Amino acid sequence: MPVQLKPGVVLHKRYKIDRVIGQGGKGCIYLAEDLVLAGRSCAVKEVEHDPSLPENVLKETRDQFHQEATILARLDHPNLPKVSDFFSILDNDYLVMDFVPGDDLRALMLKASQAGKFLTEGEVIGWATQLGDALVYLHGQQPAILHRDIKPSNMKLTPSGLLKLVDFGLARMLAPGEVTVTILQGQGTAQYTPLEQYGGDSAHTDVRSDIYSFAATLYHLLTNEPPANVRDRFLDSAALIPPRELNQAISPRTERAILWGLQLHPSDRPASVQAFVRALTEESSPLSRGISNHRKQKVMQTLEIALSAIAIGLAMIGLILSLVHIL
Repeated sequence: MPVQLKPGVVLHKRYKIDRVIGQGGKGCIYLAEDLVLAGRSCAVKEVEHDPSLPENVLKETRDQFHQEATILARLDHPNLPKVSDFFSILDNDYLVMDFVPGDDLRALMLKASQAGKFLTEGEVIGWATQLGDALVYLHGQQPAILHRDIKPSNMKLTPSGLLKLVDFGLARMLAPGEVTVTILQGQGTAQYTPLEQYGGDSAHTDVRSDIYSFAATLYHLLTNEPPANVRDRFLDSAALIPPRELNQAISPRTERAILWGLQLHPSDRPASVQAFVRALTEESSPLSRGISNHRKQKVMQTLEIALSAIAIGLAMIGLILSLVHIL
């Protein structure tokens, strides 16, 4: 486990540590006071490196951190915390972001669950549209940025009702035609992680990987239960319980959209976050149109069969009448 910094420690001659607000396998996230901008609180994410790594590998990973931190610092979107600084101290790297007040969505879901209730579909879909805006922005960067760890605890609702997608700990930049392994990436959290994200090299991940995690997050928020992880589903296709079986208040449209996003194979999921959000919010979404077209095809096929049967019947009647006339 990483060694925690003590309260009062000042990093980079600027950030005074207050307390730990998050912890992972490669470091902690601290609430800190900005000594340059009086009154400003910030979140300082620490990334520890394994000193036993070969020197060239350690240099590559640290160079990658600085490259990605530079890109993250350029981002400016209302549903993302602003990355304001990054620096290194000895073997550790640090990323400084705005501190986001408020509860995360996991805490809100647990509160509802403990009261024997569900979060309402309306409020969850409202959060989903905000999350969708943030992901469209990230995926539209050059190179595209995947978050890779979307889950209820990584989304915070501010007192004003603004949703913030936090913790870029697994973020990955998608350079066209290039496969990279970076210190910021990982396998995510099992219940929200698509099959293609397992293994570590992330050669097959793209925007549809974030869509899977997006859908898994909505599933959990609306049912109070996480979806079955992909490894269990790979072995047993019935492992994933349809959301409406857990919460009958969920609309059929929302259930269809979530199940679409949770398809095991990326090519069976929405091709973009925009398409997924439309499936959640619009009756005339591509998913609805696809289902409607499928039904139309079925009707047309049934009609064609019926007309063929009628034609055969009329031909048989004509043949019988001809035989009667001959006789």
